[in-house]
Amino acid sequence: MKNFLVAALLPLLASSQTIVVDNTSLPVDGATVAPAVLEVDASSSNATADLFPSETLQLTDAVIANLTDLELSNITLFSFEDSPANKLRKRTIFGKCKTYAGDFLYPSTLVWKVFDVLLGGALIKTVPYAAPCYDDFGNFNKAKCDFLTSNWANGSIYHTEDPTSVNGVLFQGLTCMPPALIPTPKECTVGGYPSYAVAVKNVAQIQLTVNLARSLNLRLVIKNTGHDFGAKSTGMGALSIWTHNLKSVQFMKTYKYGSYSGPAFKVGSGIQAFEIYEAAKANGVTVVGGEGRTVGVTGGYILGGGHSPLSSIYGMAVDQVLSMEVVTADGRFVTASPTSNADLFWALSGGGGSTFGVVSSMVIKAHPKIKVTTMTYVLQTADGYSSAAFWQALRIFFDGFIKYTDAGNYEYFRITSVGPDAYYSDMGPWFAPGMSKAELQALVAPMFAQWAAIGVVVEPVYTEYDNYYDAWHASFPVEPWGSNAIRQGSRLFPKSNWLDQGKLNMTFDAIKTIVEDGAYIIAFNIAAAPKSGFPDNGVNPAWRETVLHCITATFWDPAAEPATIKAISDKLTFDWGKKLIDASPGAGAYMSESDYIEPNFTQSFFGSKYAKLRAIKRKYDPYDLFYAQNAVGSEDWQMSEMIMGNLPSQNSKLCRK
Repeated sequence: MKNFLVAALLPLLASSQTIVVDNTSLPVDGATVAPAVLEVDASSSNATADLFPSETLQLTDAVIANLTDLELSNITLFSFEDSPANKLRKRTIFGKCKTYAGDFLYPSTLVWKVFDVLLGGALIKTVPYAAPCYDDFGNFNKAKCDFLTSNWANGSIYHTEDPTSVNGVLFQGLTCMPPALIPTPKECTVGGYPSYAVAVKNVAQIQLTVNLARSLNLRLVIKNTGHDFGAKSTGMGALSIWTHNLKSVQFMKTYKYGSYSGPAFKVGSGIQAFEIYEAAKANGVTVVGGEGRTVGVTGGYILGGGHSPLSSIYGMAVDQVLSMEVVTADGRFVTASPTSNADLFWALSGGGGSTFGVVSSMVIKAHPKIKVTTMTYVLQTADGYSSAAFWQALRIFFDGFIKYTDAGNYEYFRITSVGPDAYYSDMGPWFAPGMSKAELQALVAPMFAQWAAIGVVVEPVYTEYDNYYDAWHASFPVEPWGSNAIRQGSRLFPKSNWLDQGKLNMTFDAIKTIVEDGAYIIAFNIAAAPKSGFPDNGVNPAWRETVLHCITATFWDPAAEPATIKAISDKLTFDWGKKLIDASPGAGAYMSESDYIEPNFTQSFFGSKYAKLRAIKRKYDPYDLFYAQNAVGSEDWQMSEMIMGNLPSQNSKLCRK
């Protein structure tokens, strides 16, 4: 049987690419074959808002049938899973691993050519972002290399414009870094970046990509901006769907759906925080998004839950979503909402990106314009007080976490050791939506009075704004990116730890201990269970209990000995991480800002919702087309190689366990 199937596949992988017109065989190119797309009637959709023009451009059974009639070579590779043209079940000969270059099923150069023709020229063969620093790709350019080297760590605005650049470069394999940033630069290779990316601008291009990847068992990844700590949008030999250009925005002043009636936005899945915030300000409303300027709001951010400076008032960013348009693993384009594919909508709403489908747009709630007061200060032993006073002041701050989130506040702060018995913490910022300067001053006055009583005096700077955008823009600079010498983890600490002095002592002592041991802390006093309520969705239930999201980071010298680097890396997970878990048993962590090798990740990231999410994954993706590190269903897969002995390398093959 297997030999028969192999023989049947040979015509699909033929080296000759033709169509037949009037009994004449013609070569396939842009002159003989139009892009595989049909403009459909938007009214035929179950969408809760009008489809964008890019969403009316779809791959349909009629398009596949027409290309089949023309005897286009390889058309079966691009057909739907349930299409009459797809009579052959190719998965019966798939191996244990995804298909890679050199494997029988891997597309030939001519198959990639046909694919690009059907896409309308959207296929990009990967050239790594740092390639201008080397000769390997024939594009050496010293000026460009100098620019990207100078802006590598602080230039996410540039990285996000590249089809394959990602934040988590360590897991990509560090195969093409600017020479000045690595100890022994040798060459630039694609490594763990995808081999090809599709710069999608319409739904048909997503469908074609999904169908090809499913038909040939290719590794498929989805990239919007690439911010995820865990490098979910990269992988060796993969085909990538790059959604960054889906940037349509429509404001609806009055939108009604289900129990909701009010202003809303329909936004493409490539929209970034600064873009949706600008649109909200222009229309006199507020939307819930993250603090990072270049984060893709309607990509992995929302699909993973999405915490926000507004969460203590409005909940998670995904709580604002009313519907989504999605291409599922069978290639079909569907609406996911509470009334259409409701289980898929539930899973997409917090269950993680790159898992259940490819989202092309969302409809999200907009809220009224809101004033914001911010406050910043620096707390440091360098100002003349002891380390004991420093930690006592921090503990006084921690004691008020429930009070502050109950008031709708969000505090973004850092804690670090800066020398022997020397410490630094900055508040950057204390974000108080809906509050005036006087109201915020009254809220924090007891804390500062207690600080003064122990000899700790700071100089807080208050700024009042009449809208969210201006406060956000002034408070959060462009986020750092792409370090090759960092690992991060995180923990969501529950409110119940603050209602029990013993548990609070253990929580604070765990954080203090790891900072004294060298951990760098980025933390958020935040709650995501607003008084107005929140929907039942796939969000990690730990978010509904938390008052502290604590990110830990460790750094090393890239030139250090491998054993030294490994010891530092392991400490993050197996020492510091364990201390935080021991202080919050049964709690969880935020998947998008988490440890790459989080212990028991199904519990940490999904909690009691994992079984339901896994069942929905099996229903909508029985082919395991979608995979990402630590995503739902990823426990069935493994990378073939490790970094430092225990970090799955994206510069290796993805295989079933």
